[in-house]
Amino acid sequence: MLSRKGLIPEDYVVTRLAEDVLQPKFKAKQRKARFVAKNGACNVAHTNIREQGRFLQDVFTTLVDLKWLHTLFIFTMSFLCSWLLFAMIWWLIAFAHGDLDAGRADAVPCVTDIHSFSSAFLFSIEVQVTIGFGGRMITEECPSAVLTLIVQNIVGLVINAIMLGCIFMKTAQANRRAETLIFSKHAVIAARNGHLCFMFRLGDLRKSMIISATVRMQLVRRGTTDEGEVLPLEQVDVQTDNPVGTNAIFLVSPLIISHVIDRSSPLYDVCAADLQRQDLEVIVVLEGVVETTGITTQARTSYICDEILWGQRFVPTVSEEDGMYAVDYSKFGNTVRVPTPTCSAKQLDEQGGLARLKLREAVAAAGRSSVRRRVKKQQSTSQEE
Repeated sequence: MLSRKGLIPEDYVVTRLAEDVLQPKFKAKQRKARFVAKNGACNVAHTNIREQGRFLQDVFTTLVDLKWLHTLFIFTMSFLCSWLLFAMIWWLIAFAHGDLDAGRADAVPCVTDIHSFSSAFLFSIEVQVTIGFGGRMITEECPSAVLTLIVQNIVGLVINAIMLGCIFMKTAQANRRAETLIFSKHAVIAARNGHLCFMFRLGDLRKSMIISATVRMQLVRRGTTDEGEVLPLEQVDVQTDNPVGTNAIFLVSPLIISHVIDRSSPLYDVCAADLQRQDLEVIVVLEGVVETTGITTQARTSYICDEILWGQRFVPTVSEEDGMYAVDYSKFGNTVRVPTPTCSAKQLDEQGGLARLKLREAVAAAGRSSVRRRVKKQQSTSQEE
């Protein structure tokens, strides 16, 4: 994994977050549990699963999903059990043929130099891992020994293929690549191109790119249907405005992904004051194909109300230096305040939009300045008299 210490100062590293912006301090109140953690882990516990046998129908995926300690334990026990099983078979073959009888020294044994269970266990290991030390070898005396040799070789190959494939998949899991895909710790809401927009920043620390990267957003909140049914986790799709205008993003440098808060947006009725009263969570999912391995990867994060900053925007991080574009990751999550209406997008549309609101503010400001000039003129006239 690419080390981040050379790219991002330690003050800006928080799990997969590239900044440590001071959060606004509001009166603390108890909130519902997060659906998705900042590092992308889903905060969901599956309980009372009665059909446990379904996991055994897909043994390979179950082994890959296990913890490393459990996988290594199963890996070790599978080999030990197979060695012990076939050691018992080799010992029974030698016992049935009389090879363990010391009085038959001149007879041809099924397997040479097997005198006890320990020697049968050592021969089982030599057969399955294809190690030949030269002391023990199979002869043509017993067809059952030849058949056992073939079966053990096949079983050993199957165990090697499953276990080595499982370990390879665990070391090359796509979520490891997602560790270098970073999201801004905070999202912002500000005016952009005449509309209120919900924005966050994402970036990739590696030089190898994510091919066909796409970003999806969902809003999770407590909802109620028209029939009165309560939905504890209502998931609403949030349309994203791709900065490059196509379905896939070109994530060669940090990008600001925005969502225009319009009539179809679930944030249409939310104003600045509502952010501290509502329990909503915006989930962001980035999907793409790893360029070096061809494996599809997914990175996730979420933003709750306390992590959404109203009236701020992200500072630029890309600059041109010596004919190259340099990205300063120390500014990845930095924001600055910008003039932004505190009303909701719905109220803004009812007032004629952002342009008309700015015009009204300009007229009001001009009127106030005209009144101040008139007052100053009257005061100067009175002083002259």
